[in-house]
Amino acid sequence: METDAAAQRCEVLVAGPYFADLVFHGLARPVRPGTEVFADGFALVPGGAYTLAMALHRLGRRVTWSADFGTDLFSSHVLSCARQEGLDEAAFRHHPVPVRSLTVALASADDRAMVSFQDPVDAQPLAPLLGRLRPRGLVLPQLRWDDGTVADLRAARKLGTLVVMDCHDTPASLDDPAVRAALALVDVFTPNDAEALRLTGAGDLDGALGALAELVPTAVITRGAQGAVAVRDGRRHDAPPVSRVAGIDPTAAGDCFNAGLVHGLLNGWSLPDCLAAASLCGAAATTGPGSSAALHAADLDRHLLHRPDQGHLDPPSPASANVGWPLHRRT
Repeated sequence: METDAAAQRCEVLVAGPYFADLVFHGLARPVRPGTEVFADGFALVPGGAYTLAMALHRLGRRVTWSADFGTDLFSSHVLSCARQEGLDEAAFRHHPVPVRSLTVALASADDRAMVSFQDPVDAQPLAPLLGRLRPRGLVLPQLRWDDGTVADLRAARKLGTLVVMDCHDTPASLDDPAVRAALALVDVFTPNDAEALRLTGAGDLDGALGALAELVPTAVITRGAQGAVAVRDGRRHDAPPVSRVAGIDPTAAGDCFNAGLVHGLLNGWSLPDCLAAASLCGAAATTGPGSSAALHAADLDRHLLHRPDQGHLDPPSPASANVGWPLHRRT
């Protein structure tokens, strides 16, 4: 009975640390050593895996977020925001010491630079949570290939849980067999274009996409203002950018893109429809500092029906409902 009740509470398990984002936005020029630049605006907003959990929750998903918090100001701030959003606290761990995770983001309209700091905390094993919650989806915001993560990925596979993993600027290479082995246990991998090129060592985006498609059933490469591109079952799908967006801060765009993507996958939408939803969620996030402008489900539905940049986009048809979920894994 407890397992059944837990499963009713959780569709998606998000696992990753919080970050407190100190966002300076509206910079007139890049910041260089020896110079001072004044920003048009500033905000202290919760980020990191909080963004994924919050954005999925706003889209109507039952989310459990596995994260660590301490006695510090930044932990308190993000905890307060999580409670205001109504996020499930069942997988939070509270430590009697500071657990500081913070990022200073210097944001222009279409790009950002970041400096981060994080107190070390031993990762919480996910296999017991997966076994208890049995979520339909597991979302990991960072590429990892350590033994603990591989064990968690194998546990997810045994349960038939969809695994979506981002790269998050992790220094790694497909030349490392351990990296390849970890990615082989992932269903959907979503690096940005720079990360994909660095990870694969490819000379262009097509080469990077091809290399990733050999490892994961669905490879998605985000391209910022240029949209996104994906491959599934050897078929390429290009998602055009969302135009006429008055963006001020792209800090949370990638995580909100992933939230829209996961939302579509769990709805059983076709991959093009999932990419359309993801692009709208990512673009909307740029209109506010940090993750503050993440879309709610009703807003996403409205934008999907009336997209001024791409014309009219009908909701996913029943005929395409079996395309996106469940995914067929490679063995």
